[in-house]
Amino acid sequence: MKSANIVLTGKQQVELLREPCPQAPAGGLLVKTRASLISTGTECICYRSEMDAGSHWAGWVQYPFYLGYSNVGEVVELGAGAEGYEIGDRVFSTSSHRQYAAVAGGAVKIPAGVSDGSAAWSKLATIAQTGVRRAELVMGARVAIIGAGPLGQLLCQYARVMGAGEVLQIDTVESRLAVARAHGATQTFAGSAADAVPFVEEYTGGELADVVFDATGHWAVFPLALKLVRRFGVLMLIGDSPHPSKQVLTADVLTRQISVRGTHNEQLPPHVEGWGAARQIELFHTYIEREQMRVEDLITSRFAPQEAPGVYARLLENRAETIGVVYDWNCLED
Repeated sequence: MKSANIVLTGKQQVELLREPCPQAPAGGLLVKTRASLISTGTECICYRSEMDAGSHWAGWVQYPFYLGYSNVGEVVELGAGAEGYEIGDRVFSTSSHRQYAAVAGGAVKIPAGVSDGSAAWSKLATIAQTGVRRAELVMGARVAIIGAGPLGQLLCQYARVMGAGEVLQIDTVESRLAVARAHGATQTFAGSAADAVPFVEEYTGGELADVVFDATGHWAVFPLALKLVRRFGVLMLIGDSPHPSKQVLTADVLTRQISVRGTHNEQLPPHVEGWGAARQIELFHTYIEREQMRVEDLITSRFAPQEAPGVYARLLENRAETIGVVYDWNCLED
C-alpha cells in the first residue's frame, strides 16, 4: 500500500509523491488523514525558500521537506503497546500533509462535537494560546493585534474569551477585518501599522495598548508595533520572521520601558507549566464545543491533495484573500 504525501522537493517545487505506507510504531498509531490545514504563513515561507543564512529557517527547510503540521485523521492501526485509543478514533496530530501518518505520540482524540475542519486548527490554536498565556492578559486589557490572518483571527477570539476590554485588529485587507469583527474584534483599522497610532490612541484613552500582538512575522512590522504599546506594556511576537537580521529595536523599548516577548510552539515558563500541547488542544476543543470560539467559518478554501503542486504558487499570488486553507483527503482514493 502507498501513501500520497505532499513534498517540497526543491525551491518552489511541490509534488504529490506516492511513497511506501508506514506501519504503526510501537506504542503509537497509524492514522489515515481526513483533513489537514495549511499553515499559510509558515508553509509559504518554506515554499518561497528565501530566508537568512544561519537562521533556524535555513536549518529547518531541507529537501525533501514534508510540508504541514496540522493533521486530522482516523486511527486505522494500533502499534504494539498502544493504549487509550481504538480503531476508528478521530485524532489530531502534528503530522505533515500525508495520506497515512505514523504517529509515535501526542495524538489528541477529537470530541464528537468538533468537526474535522475545526479540529484541523488545533496546532495554530496552541501557538496562539501560548502567546496569550505569555502575554499574561488580564480582564479589561486593551489589546491590539497586527495581522488578521489565521493566527491573528485566533488571537482575536482568545482575547475576547479572556475578557479583554478592547480588541483592536489591524490589517491592510478589509475582508479579513470583517471576519475579525464577526469573531470578537471591537474595532478595526484597515491600513498599515505605521498609520495606526491615532486609531489605537482613540480606543485606549490616549494611552496606547496594554498588549500588542504582532502576528505578521514580517521584519518591517516589528518597529511599527512598538509604537502602539503603552508605557510598561508588552509586545508579543507571534509571527516568526525568516529575516531576523532585518528586525530592529526602537528607542521605545528604553524610553517607555516596553517588554518584548516571543513565543514558539507550546514552550511556557515554569510558572505556567502544565499547559502543554495536549492540554491546550483539549481546552481549544472545549471552547469550540461551547461555541465560545468558531473556526470552521474561517476556512476560505478547500483543495484536493492532487491540487497541491499549484496551491502554494496561488497562495503567494493572492494570500491576502485567504484565511484558512484545508486539504480534503476524503477525495483521494487509495
